[in-house]
Amino acid sequence: MASFNGKAVVITGAASGIGEALAQAFGAQGARLLIADVDAERLTAVATSLQQRGYTCLAQVCDVSQAAAVDALAERALRELGGTDVLINNAGVAMVAPVQSLSLHDARWLMDINFWGVVYGCRAFTAQLQSRPGSVIVNLSSVFAMVSLPTQSIYNASKAAVRAFSDALREELREDVKNIAAQHAYGVRVLCVHPGGIRTRLVEQARLGDIAAIADSPQALHSQFRRLARTSADQAAAAIVQAVLNNRTRLLIGLDAHLGDGLFRLVPARASAWFSALARWGQARLKRRPAG
Repeated sequence: MASFNGKAVVITGAASGIGEALAQAFGAQGARLLIADVDAERLTAVATSLQQRGYTCLAQVCDVSQAAAVDALAERALRELGGTDVLINNAGVAMVAPVQSLSLHDARWLMDINFWGVVYGCRAFTAQLQSRPGSVIVNLSSVFAMVSLPTQSIYNASKAAVRAFSDALREELREDVKNIAAQHAYGVRVLCVHPGGIRTRLVEQARLGDIAAIADSPQALHSQFRRLARTSADQAAAAIVQAVLNNRTRLLIGLDAHLGDGLFRLVPARASAWFSALARWGQARLKRRPAG
């Protein structure tokens, strides 16, 4: 894909964070947008802002944990945009709690959004993506697909599942000349994105259990994250846009993502322990110095 001008781009979780930044970035390059989120008020505000800039933008409230809602999103893309060129499964949530005391209800809530939302999106949009040459699926995973932190077991598991799912889907949708000729379909590329700490509202909106082992209060936890996260949502979006243009299949965003991935490649049996130790060291440093 040499340009996004006139291309149809669908983005879930677009009411804030990386999703909102992606909408701005693709809109600036001439893409026709269909943005979705469960937060109707924020979604409307983002869509209005994009339209005021002269971008073509449709908006639809969508709970990606519901297959029927994602199917409806795909139907609208086909009906009003003529099909989708780029699908970005970005919607995601977080929870922080030790395994022994975590809420199973909250665990299922997270998996329904972070993992099943990706599955539903890929299934709902694949047929129309295969009808468009150069089409791309972008699935948002995390560095925590490679290294895991205590109190984030379910989040870690969801992002590892997205990585494995994306790898399998990539092979299923890989361009096959014989199949293209027989089925009049094109191959679809799959890009799996692994951000590190990105300055978004993810942690502020997370469901929290017992966080005593990592922070004194929810406010302290939020402060720690803001000070440790070095990459902005705009920077993450720019990296994703460039990765799509460069036909990438895997993208790490941020120094922490590269560090975690490097540890996993070098010492997979110890990578999580070492990464967790680095995180504790960083948290201890933050406690010894004032914010700002």
